[in-house]
Amino acid sequence: MASTVEELTVTYSEGDIETVKELDKQVLTKGAWATVMYKLQEWNRSKEEYGPVKFTIRRYQKRDGEYNQKSKFNISSVDQATKIIDALQHWVGEEKKDD
Repeated sequence: MASTVEELTVTYSEGDIETVKELDKQVLTKGAWATVMYKLQEWNRSKEEYGPVKFTIRRYQKRDGEYNQKSKFNISSVDQATKIIDALQHWVGEEKKDD
């Protein structure tokens, strides 16, 4: 388990194979509750290569000095990520107009 946000990772290995490869990480919030967004690739056993880029947003709660994952949202493709970005930009743009 991780005791700091910087130690959190989605990297996962089975034997000698890194089945989930973390490509990048952005810490969105820190504290008792942390939110982290990861860019990753998963190992495709049948093709023996990494699949397409995916993204995941994870929420962690810190208890007794250790972070434990409490929830996650997986973004399965760049196309889905682009749609999420477009929606957020639209909504944020609306909020800025109201200010």
